[in-house]
Amino acid sequence: MKNSRVVLITGASSGIGLAIGQHLSSLHYQVIGTSRNPKKYPNHPFPLIAMDVLDTAAVKKAIDTVVAEHNRLDVLINNAGMGMAGPLEEFSMEPLENVFDTNLKGPIRVMQHSLVHMHKQQSGLIINVASIAGANGLPFRSVYSASKAALMRVSESLRLELRHTPIQCTVLSPGSIKTAIADNRYYAPLLEKSVYYQQYKEAIADMNNHVEKGLPPLAVAKRIEKLIHTKRLKPHYTVGPLLEVLSPVIKFILPQRMYETIIASFYNLN
Repeated sequence: MKNSRVVLITGASSGIGLAIGQHLSSLHYQVIGTSRNPKKYPNHPFPLIAMDVLDTAAVKKAIDTVVAEHNRLDVLINNAGMGMAGPLEEFSMEPLENVFDTNLKGPIRVMQHSLVHMHKQQSGLIINVASIAGANGLPFRSVYSASKAALMRVSESLRLELRHTPIQCTVLSPGSIKTAIADNRYYAPLLEKSVYYQQYKEAIADMNNHVEKGLPPLAVAKRIEKLIHTKRLKPHYTVGPLLEVLSPVIKFILPQRMYETIIASFYNLN
């Protein structure tokens, strides 16, 4: 028996998006995922449609297609994202712009076109997948952290703009989740002559180790399920290893220099 709710998940070909789609499909939601190239995934466990979040026309076409087929769009899960690591001084601008285009402008495009239909049907839920990294300026992840922080602020603003409507918006920020993000992340070159060489080299190993020891993607999927069933959503939720989930609270409580020292120690920068 099908669930009546129609769910659109961006970036659903692998990782967290795939896990969310599989879990909600098992609960009989009508799940549609997006991918830049769905033909690469012929045996996908739920339908994939083409969408490049950097292409406004492609975003509009995909969303209109979903609504034309299912007559509504109940839940949008903005999950598509791009990782980036490296010393800020050594980033080239092109990948930096790609990260902000993917992690911030992309979700905004998808929300704009989804909201058109949600207003017409007088209902809807938007869940933006950010990152706990967005609550902290993490070493060698400056641009990624900033892009996710920006998505969080945009979501907070949108919530206020939607207060007079029946549409809800919230943010889910995962911490370390065991996916292939380390393989797909953009890395600034590791240069032996760089003043950051040793610290950056160790940071890469730490990042990847945290991911390897992270929670399974199903943990995010189950949290998404709970959010869908929550009537009055808060602006922000987290899911991840306990220390990472507590880090924004610890940052708020501790003196700034003390917190900075803790982060530096965590990443072996002292």
